[in-house]
Amino acid sequence: MIIYKIFRAPEWADLRANGQSDGAPVDLADGFVHFSTPAQAAETAAKHFAGEDGLMLLGVETDRLGDDLRWEPSRGGALFPHLYRELRLSDVSWAQPLPLADGQHQFPPGVE
Repeated sequence: MIIYKIFRAPEWADLRANGQSDGAPVDLADGFVHFSTPAQAAETAAKHFAGEDGLMLLGVETDRLGDDLRWEPSRGGALFPHLYRELRLSDVSWAQPLPLADGQHQFPPGVE
């Protein structure tokens, strides 16, 4: 299963430069790297990245994360994927810009 991480440009640059990242400030504060499922990604973008341009959408295959990935309740009791280690560049299956058009982030097909 592919899960998604949204990074701002400096966070993406840090991951690429260092080969690993502890995530965004919210990840550092919470002690794990937050991810979203395809059904959760658009709501995550709207809630935490409203109006922000220059974002990157990272696709990560859950099988690469092993036992460090935990599914825990969050918004409305829904289970969200949380990674309890650094995110490694080698974990990332693909990355692409997450453009903003008319105030809405434009996700690729299959991501709601």
